Amino acid sequence: MTTPTIALVGHGMVGQRFLEALADRGVTDRARIVVLCEEPRPAYDRVQLTSYFSGKTPEDLSMVEDGFMEKHGIELYVGDPAETIDREARTVTARSGRVIAYDTLVLATGSYPFVPPVPGKDAKGCFVYRTIEDLLAIEEYARTAKAGAVVGGGLLGLEAAGALKGLGLDTHVVEFAPRLMPVQVDEGGGAALLRTIERMGLTVHTGTGTQEVVTADGAVTGMKLSDGSELATDMVVFSAGVRPRDQLARDCGLDVGERGGIAVDALCRTSDPAVFAIGECALAVDGRVYGLVAPGYEMAQTAAAAIAEEEAGDGFTGADMSTKLKLLGVDVASFGDAHGTAEGCLDVVYSDSRSGVYKKLVISGEGVLLGGVLVGDAEQYGLLRPLTGSVPPVSPEQLVLPAGAGAPVALGPSALPDDAVICSCHNVTKHAIGQCTSLPEVKRCTKAGTGCGSCVKVIEKLLPAATDEGLCGCFSYTRSELYEIARTLRLTSFAALLDSHGREEARGGEGCEVCKPTVGSILASLNNGYILDGEQASLQDTNDHFLANMQRNGSYSVVPRIPGGEITPDKLIVIGEVARDFGLYTKITGGQRIDLFGARVDQLPSIWTRLVDAGFESGHAYGKALRTVKSCVGQTWCRYGVQDSVKMAIQLELRYRGLRAPHKLKSAVSGCARECAEAQSKDFGIIATANGWNLYVGGNGGATPRHADLLAQDLSDAELVRLIDRFLMFYIRTADRLERTSTWLERLEGGLDHLRDVVVHDSLGLCEELEALMAAHVADYRDEWAETLDDPERLRRFVSFVNAPGAPDPSVRFVPERDQIKPDLTILTIGTLEGATSR
Repeated sequence: MTTPTIALVGHGMVGQRFLEALADRGVTDRARIVVLCEEPRPAYDRVQLTSYFSGKTPEDLSMVEDGFMEKHGIELYVGDPAETIDREARTVTARSGRVIAYDTLVLATGSYPFVPPVPGKDAKGCFVYRTIEDLLAIEEYARTAKAGAVVGGGLLGLEAAGALKGLGLDTHVVEFAPRLMPVQVDEGGGAALLRTIERMGLTVHTGTGTQEVVTADGAVTGMKLSDGSELATDMVVFSAGVRPRDQLARDCGLDVGERGGIAVDALCRTSDPAVFAIGECALAVDGRVYGLVAPGYEMAQTAAAAIAEEEAGDGFTGADMSTKLKLLGVDVASFGDAHGTAEGCLDVVYSDSRSGVYKKLVISGEGVLLGGVLVGDAEQYGLLRPLTGSVPPVSPEQLVLPAGAGAPVALGPSALPDDAVICSCHNVTKHAIGQCTSLPEVKRCTKAGTGCGSCVKVIEKLLPAATDEGLCGCFSYTRSELYEIARTLRLTSFAALLDSHGREEARGGEGCEVCKPTVGSILASLNNGYILDGEQASLQDTNDHFLANMQRNGSYSVVPRIPGGEITPDKLIVIGEVARDFGLYTKITGGQRIDLFGARVDQLPSIWTRLVDAGFESGHAYGKALRTVKSCVGQTWCRYGVQDSVKMAIQLELRYRGLRAPHKLKSAVSGCARECAEAQSKDFGIIATANGWNLYVGGNGGATPRHADLLAQDLSDAELVRLIDRFLMFYIRTADRLERTSTWLERLEGGLDHLRDVVVHDSLGLCEELEALMAAHVADYRDEWAETLDDPERLRRFVSFVNAPGAPDPSVRFVPERDQIKPDLTILTIGTLEGATSR
């Protein structure tokens, strides 16, 4: 018997899912699989396409695991699309001339962007937004453009608009319908979305169409709209919907729908039993072409089951069109009968135009949840969508009202029935998830959570509590265990740690928002050099990226270190001159420092230069590190003082400056028992006695105040420093991510007594090692501001716009108040500059 050949035309997300379904069923072991792919790269995540503009590479977006094709013997030909199909001879001919003889043919050709037939649509500067190659071309053209217009205000159109905005273009959105996202949201949801997007600085034109693309010398110079208005724009991105790519089917005589799409039955078989069609090119038995990934995946599974001659049940007869996504930072979701088309249905609406939140539930007369729209807050989507078609266990208003506004009952995942579909991408029920004990196991066994990701939060709540103490879905180890691994094996990169000790399914990936900054902090604690060099830069939290604290209007604050709160008149004058010359708001902090607010990112190096030249350095107000060691004036000035608290505070602050930790660290030194420096509310506090120093640890003056505990008393200077060294390094070594010393000490088994045994009595034999680690930190410390100023390559990061380095960000605006400035919060825009590409 000859080996049958299955030919797949198209290798997008649905095509790859079809190959995985064949592999799961063992079909790849008994058949030859040949794939013709039009694009120059294998399948990638088109849902996350826009993330390319926020730093992801095409490789990051790949949907194909390393070695998948080789493992299953699949022949993949990229950049070689199918051009003709001979159904009688059962062959497919590719552009290269390659002829594939098939026994079964599967068409997964997807869709193509619809471009309105308007004059000028093919001019230089006109683009579509569909592939990675489209994005590369848009990015290149935007370098010399000033303004851009997106035709289409749907899902992809708003993503395209966000991309143009991020590239620094003055951006317009033109939508023919009377509201944005007309398919997904209703009038109220569209209005909420419009207000939020306009506050971001985009200009939206609804209820009007594109009449003409105006050109000069063959290039775009503007647009004429159907309402008579004109836009000045250098580039146009068409995102006005898609059409099924069915030309191959038409040419070979397969049945197609009146409005397009390859007609298929419930098993996804076309009018030729040897040919299947799946995804956006297929017209399902319910007369619809589905443009979402979840129905495409379901069709891929159905076709694979039919080819494997498995029982396929009812096959594919239709799909849930629910969607949840984040557009321009705004959560938008719709599910079920979102527009309330059912007879006699009622609406339950919550709207807050101030915060941009809109929620609507559609309820039948009998109380059944039929659908809904969520804009600005889609937290409940993962619970509401599975409840569609049933009577919720709480009243409808409790499902939309925010906490504290009449919503006394929280609806949890336990309220969902076992047959509720939690992951619509892979059609996984609550019951199936309940058979697993961890998120990685859920992903591995059911694939739930590996699609759009909107179901992950609900999945986590359904899993047994405390079954997985791992840091995140990427690591099964805790933070303290990862610290030991990195220290013992002397690993110096996140990639090395993830590839060697990450969960199997996470290896080779890029980590997540939990583990990246956590590991970044661990590596920094182990003296891994300049915080923004190489891979380290991608691991840092927002503030660390620019060595400054971002404020609510996009400006930054600068906090120079003032050890012990002691400052000379000359240095005080420099701070005043810098604040005056750069127009900064100044405030004395609770930690005896001076905070300078309102700096643009491009101003930071100039401000640092003035401060560094005057002898200042970074105060690390932006880092999970030591902030300040506050002090009173001590015995030098105060008649009650018994020790020199200022001298000790300066010594400690200079010793521990730049020390990265699981959370920020604060300290204080009081010169007597009157406690003017409030040392007992600090992570480590010191109070002078007639015989030396008392050391207190584990205090916290934040949202949950906690008095510090007395660890040791009447210490000499040397004994005090040695104990603090040990305490801090033991905390860094064993605490969880974002765990303050107060929480850590209360969680620590044995509490204060155990801590005292370890750091005072050396019960674990660690003290010499802890002291050595601190000594290495002290010896290797370098000021990050000075390090940045000394390196032109590092300085390139600190610009508002990539291709206009000296240009200010016009979105950073202020208004006067009390002889200073404050952010202008009446204009919450993301600024633009002609020809500039925003960072």
